[in-house]
Amino acid sequence: MTKIGLIGVSGRMGQAILSEILSRDGAEFASGCEASGHGSVGKPVRNPLTGDLLDMTVESDPKVVFAASDVVIDFSTPDALETNLVLATSGLTPMVIGTTGLQLNHHRLIDEVATDVAIMQAANTSLGVTLLASLVRQTAMLLDPSWDIEIVEMHHRHKTDAPSGTALLLGEKAAEGRHVEDDVFVKSRVGQTGPRAEGAIGFSTLRGGDVAGEHSVIFAADAERVELSHKATDRKIFARGAVTAAQWINGLPAGRYTMDDVLGLT
Repeated sequence: MTKIGLIGVSGRMGQAILSEILSRDGAEFASGCEASGHGSVGKPVRNPLTGDLLDMTVESDPKVVFAASDVVIDFSTPDALETNLVLATSGLTPMVIGTTGLQLNHHRLIDEVATDVAIMQAANTSLGVTLLASLVRQTAMLLDPSWDIEIVEMHHRHKTDAPSGTALLLGEKAAEGRHVEDDVFVKSRVGQTGPRAEGAIGFSTLRGGDVAGEHSVIFAADAERVELSHKATDRKIFARGAVTAAQWINGLPAGRYTMDDVLGLT
């Protein structure tokens, strides 16, 4: 049995993950927290599936969550990540990190902590997106730079980071397949941009409605096009992957892992 804690238990993603934990064999909900001042702090945790109250309250201190858990899942904010990683190191508690909008300094910190603790970090924990990313890498490896690569993503109106972490992941896989760096990324276009540079990897961002997440990678050449796509219709697909990763990483040695590792694609 894997005791799983949740950072951000009351949010939309937190509730989806909580539902998955409560319905998953071999998983047990250990504890959950929200930022101090959040309206749910101190109130009983409610089972999203049945509406019943659980015999625990929403904590304000993540220390409580880490102390109670075998693995902690964090889908909160980049600002909270440093504190949570310090707590992971203190108790040698593995983490599954699905927080998006991470910057270079966050990834450096994850690398440092992963020398002592098992950390699985992914911009998207969907099992389908993990497979898509692998296919994008293989396709980019097989098609020469005369095939233009464009990545199109759409998310709900409340999403704050752009391009999405998943879009950037797909771009990184495409670049990896072509053995190039991310300096070929073109993240926005406006005005007179001139001819498209050969080898560029372009990004287009759409926001609106309640779209959980849609991503397409387009390989376009003269007279033909290959499109690889994934559409998420419910956040439970990310929750499913996150809980799968939490159960998988429990007991593993220190290191930085990915969803590719979880699915055995590495």
